[in-house]
Parts: sequence; C-alpha cells; structure tokens
Amino acid sequence: MISLVLKLYRTCILEVLDWLTSREFGGPRDASGGTAHLSQQKDSSGTLKFMKKNTIASKLAIQLAPPEHPTLDLGIEIERDVAGIEMGVLETGIPYLTQKGLAAMAGVSRAAIFEVSKEWENEHGNPVQDPKTRSGFLKNRLLGRGYDAKQLYIAIERDGSFHYAYPDLVCTAIIEYYAFEATRPNAIATENYRNLAGFGFDQFIFQALKYKPADPWRYYQDRVSLVNDNVPAGYFSVFNEISGLIIDLIQAGLPVNHRTIPDISVGQQWGRVWIADGGDELYGERIRWEHHYPDYYPQSSSNPQHPWAYPDQALPKFRHWLRTTYLPKKFPAYVLKKSKMLREGKAKKIAGIYDQKRISG
Repeated sequence: MISLVLKLYRTCILEVLDWLTSREFGGPRDASGGTAHLSQQKDSSGTLKFMKKNTIASKLAIQLAPPEHPTLDLGIEIERDVAGIEMGVLETGIPYLTQKGLAAMAGVSRAAIFEVSKEWENEHGNPVQDPKTRSGFLKNRLLGRGYDAKQLYIAIERDGSFHYAYPDLVCTAIIEYYAFEATRPNAIATENYRNLAGFGFDQFIFQALKYKPADPWRYYQDRVSLVNDNVPAGYFSVFNEISGLIIDLIQAGLPVNHRTIPDISVGQQWGRVWIADGGDELYGERIRWEHHYPDYYPQSSSNPQHPWAYPDQALPKFRHWLRTTYLPKKFPAYVLKKSKMLREGKAKKIAGIYDQKRISG
C-alpha cells in the first residue's frame, strides 16, 4: 500500500511539472524532459558559459528521492550556486554537480534527472536492451568508461539533509545524451557539453568555484615530519616501512589523509601475524613508541598515540609478509573499501597495482 501511494505521489508530481512547463512556455515538455524555448547566459569573462532557463517548474520541483539511501561519511569541501548551477567539491577532491545543478546544465527538469537515476538503479546489472534508448545510451557510455556503481550519485547526509553528488563521468554522459541523443536535443545541453569538453569537468568546476585543490602530499609529509626519530633504536615502525606503499597510493590518486591511514590497516594485520607466530619469543618483545598526528587530524585529539615498534631482527620477516601476503591478498580489499573516495573505476586499478605477477617478478 505504501509503495502504491508513493508511486501515485510521484506520478502526480510529474504531471504537475508537465502542466507548469506547458503553462510557462506554451507547449508540453519534450520527450527528453526539456523545454522548447531556451535562453543563453554567459559571464562577462566568457570563460564560464552556462545555458539555463529559470522556470516556475524548476523552482517548484522537489527532489524525488528514493526512500532509502546508502550515505557516506564524507565531507563537502565547498558547495555553491554559480550562475544558477549548484556544484561542489567533496573533501576527497572529487568535483560534482548536485541533482539540481545537473538538471540545469542538461536543460531538463530535476524530475528528469531523478527518472534517469532510478532507471539506472532498476536496470543495474542487466544487459543493454536497446542502445538507442536513454538508459541504453547511458549504460553503454558509462560502462565503457569504467563506471558500474549502483547509483549515479554519491549520497551524503549533511546537516540533516541529503546531498546527491553526481561525479564527472555521470554528468558528462547525461549532458551528452540530452545534447545529441534525446528525441528533441536542446541548446542548453549542447552549449554546456561543449564548455565541459573545452575545459575538462574538473577545471570547469574548480574555476567556477575559484577552488584550489589541496596538496595531496600534505597529510603524509606532515606525519613524516612528526615521526622524526621517535622510533627507538633497534626497532622498526610499520609507518616508516610502508612509506613506499603510501607514496604509490598518493601517486595513483587515492587521498591519503585522516580518512585513509594505511599503516593502521597494515599494523593490525601484521599484529595478528606477530601474535599467531609467537613473535615475542622468536625475535624479542615488541614495544610501544610515541607518535603524534598533526593538529588538523581528528585523531590528534587523542595524542600521543602509542603504536607498536618491532625488533629489527623481525624486519626481513615483515618485508617478506608485506610483499607476499598483505599486498596481493589484503591490500585490494582495503582499497576497494575506499572506492567512494575515488572516481569510479579507479579503485579497481589501484587495488591491482600489486598483483602477484609484479610482486613475484
């Protein structure tokens, strides 16, 4: 009964949007969800050109959200309305358009973007039936570029409300569809697609927001500066020993910050091996050492930390375990847990950088 009521509610809302659009523009909404009469807006510098028509329908359109959303514990670095386009950058550095912003860039109603999102979720995992349909085009385009997430957006809860961050691959594919593939392509989507193609999605968003990406090395380098020679002589720390791994992750594009601390993952796994193998008896007892997180890390509230330091006699054993066990068997699962901090498809590539052939070769 509840599902039926929700379905009827959604249908009524869409009918209202259609009626409002026809009242304002003198004609029905086209098959792509757009409107027949459009206007162009350009900024004075000419560097950012948004095509958008503010309609009564778009102002009154509500966010038709699914009843349940898997939300992520991610922060929003910046989010702002620029020339009528809502956009932002996640704290992981991923730029995005909101549902409302994507609708404006594509020249369609917000309800149309909701429909696209629901089509993707409902058909996820199914083969493409007709590549000429909207869902077929988007599936071919996105899967071909490595995007296979269950949702087209990243759902984030902030201040008690949901934010839907549509990443670059999704935005460009949807705008491309409405620009060139829809039954009645529209000038808004065409112009904005060309702007995105000229700038690149990242730079387009960054320049519009006047946002400067953070130094990806800052978190790691600041931790290194605080470690210094804190590890007692005759012992090694996991943090120092996996510096190569951390550098590889940063170079591959994974934000290594207060949310991604590889030495915790490696340290926990190695600690279990140490206990299981009787490391204290074989190599001598491990000891605690004092470590401080930088002040801007949330973890700094419990400084000083006291991780384990292991006898140097066990260093060959640790390096062999790291090379033959952790990297090929444990590391991929660790990275895949961080997949939503990365652009779609990138997590799998990073997870495979230490495949067995490279390690043994």
